[in-house]
Amino acid sequence: MPAEAAVTPNYEGPLAGTVVVDLSRALAGPHAAMMLGDLGARVVKVETPDGGDDTRGWGPPFVDPAQGERESTYFLSANRNKESIALDLKSENGCRTLTAIIASADVLIENFRTGVMDRLGFPMERLAEINPGLVVLSISGFGHDGPEGGRAGYDQIAQGEAGLMSLTGSSPDDPQRVGVPIADLLAGVHGAFGILAALREREVTGRGQVVRTSLLASVVGVHAFQGTRWTVAGEIGEAQGNHHPSICPYGLFPTADGAVQIAVGSEGLWKRFCDGFWIEPDRHGMATNPERVENREKVNELVEAVFGAYGTEELLTKLEATGVPAGRVRNLREVYEWEQTRSQGLLVDVDHRTLGRLTIPGPPLRFFDTDGTEITRTEHRPPPVLGADGAEILKWLGDQGNEPSDRTRNDRSHVRS
Repeated sequence: MPAEAAVTPNYEGPLAGTVVVDLSRALAGPHAAMMLGDLGARVVKVETPDGGDDTRGWGPPFVDPAQGERESTYFLSANRNKESIALDLKSENGCRTLTAIIASADVLIENFRTGVMDRLGFPMERLAEINPGLVVLSISGFGHDGPEGGRAGYDQIAQGEAGLMSLTGSSPDDPQRVGVPIADLLAGVHGAFGILAALREREVTGRGQVVRTSLLASVVGVHAFQGTRWTVAGEIGEAQGNHHPSICPYGLFPTADGAVQIAVGSEGLWKRFCDGFWIEPDRHGMATNPERVENREKVNELVEAVFGAYGTEELLTKLEATGVPAGRVRNLREVYEWEQTRSQGLLVDVDHRTLGRLTIPGPPLRFFDTDGTEITRTEHRPPPVLGADGAEILKWLGDQGNEPSDRTRNDRSHVRS
């Protein structure tokens, strides 16, 4: 963060005091739980004693500590600000402990296949009986109902089935997945959003509820203009490489020694761009954005011819001077070594139980008081070692008396009939 920014010390986050039980594994559910943990919630991750979360075995790369089990960098990416307890949910003792955690929690997150929670002895009716104020997030692959409800879903399969791969790639014949598991991540983001809304409603009603989303819903939910392009205009969007389908010029262009991206997103920017590079803005077929989109190939050829005379750094300097939004394409090393990245709190340093001091990606949100003081938490928990917090969690349960949280009990007078 910038050196001049004042920071409130010992700030725990806006969700401090909220308890989340994370029964999920892989990425969608764990990402939602991590978002809540970033905001200060106490996240209790319940894992199987035999190996824990699936992602603990996803690699390489792994990191081998001097002592102890190796750690998967995949797991490290989705589980900061959590505690871990290992429970055998097929055993009476494991179910008893989980029941106590649920009774003391505000939120439960699960992404089992449909029916698994019932088989474990925790159908929704039982969860409401244990804790009427519990908010449950349930994430599936393609939805919990409908003709394919309960179908197993993995990110790349969902990217394909939800149409995203048809929009991504160099051409319609070159479908490509997004380079991160975006369907999982979006499901986690939407799930966390739904949880916060349900917690807000609980303040009025005193009752919890079930929030459901899926990988399918989360991708279809961000089709944006590509969705209405079909539902309203009857056009099927297709992959067309690194250029925008509705704005021109907008995309990646080669330079003499690399490439730059530009976004000429308005007629005013088009005039600035043309003035900066001695182009006639009203030339035939290029005077308006619809004309430029219709004649995209000619416009792009013109831009490429102009940019080919410049090196990347020189061109970026010139584009900045003209006021045209532009940027380079960075690899991840360059991103994480970029001072702007660290200034935004996007890297955090944590002390891992077996790996020692680690730098890991941080949360994307920051909070400020109205006087400009930053109140975003500055201390984060490292991703947990499997079962490492079990004793502490059991002690906490004993202190809680295995009862629903005070907040839930106090809201009973507002329960809906």
